[in-house]
Amino acid sequence: MNDDLALLADGLAVLQDKLGLVEAERFVSLINRSKMNYTHWRKNLWPDKTVEDLFHQASKYFQEPS
Repeated sequence: MNDDLALLADGLAVLQDKLGLVEAERFVSLINRSKMNYTHWRKNLWPDKTVEDLFHQASKYFQEPS
């Protein structure tokens, strides 16, 4: 398991790769100032999928050439 700083760096790198620098910063800012319950929000992202479904979908995604 990564230490906290490595996890933060990896997470920001993923956001920047996907969203670009400005939108990644905007996303982090929105999360930081939001009063939403992240755990509750996250549980409703894929209501029809099991953890196993998501795992297999993520595994397939990461095995595809980029």
